[in-house]
Amino acid sequence: MATPVASSAMRETPPPRDGVIIKTEDLWKTYDMGAAIQVHALSGVSFEIERGEYVAIMGPSGSGKSTLMNLIGCLDTPTRGIYWLNARLVSELSDDELAYIRNKEIGFVFQTFNLLSRASALHNVELPLIYSGMPATERLEKAEDALRKVDLTDRMHHKPNELSGGQRQRVAVARALVNNPSIILADEPTGNLDSATGEEIMALFERLHQGGNTIVLVTHEHDIAAHAHRIIHVRDGRIERDERVE
Repeated sequence: MATPVASSAMRETPPPRDGVIIKTEDLWKTYDMGAAIQVHALSGVSFEIERGEYVAIMGPSGSGKSTLMNLIGCLDTPTRGIYWLNARLVSELSDDELAYIRNKEIGFVFQTFNLLSRASALHNVELPLIYSGMPATERLEKAEDALRKVDLTDRMHHKPNELSGGQRQRVAVARALVNNPSIILADEPTGNLDSATGEEIMALFERLHQGGNTIVLVTHEHDIAAHAHRIIHVRDGRIERDERVE
């Protein structure tokens, strides 16, 4: 993936004010479809998220919310615009630097869990620490602590096929927590769960938020978004409205 060339105005942009963990300014993502056809998946998106906030990004299929999630998660780079994460201008970073940010700053939770089927829950949670080169003893201690936070100490040596869907997602949440990331980025985290289990996972996110974690939740479901304390509504690649949830 190519990193867009920054303009002089972009380089001169001051960092976010204290307390802001995410800041985007005029963020665009354009896909060239050939024959002079361009599709604007995002068209000038600007917002801020403060440290410790619990925010849902919501929109229908094709609204641009998944594209925005990929940019926030450093899985893709913007065509144009500015993105700050934890005081770093990540919209200007190289691929290697983005990989480092993904490992250190962002804890991902996916709809499909993304667990290694032949590895225990404990080993799955250890993976980000293995990639960062942490010594085995420290790694094990941190992974066990993360599983303790999601109430899975009694299942840490079980493999994914020995766990329920809710337990698998708890393992995924523990893996997201293990590096003490700046943000937890959850993409449709209840999409593969029944409603009762989904509510349990959302209760877990609320508990993590109460513990000080910054959570960004991407969903198309109103009842899931309602668990957040703020909802950013995306439609046709733009922010339609940004509301606080009482």
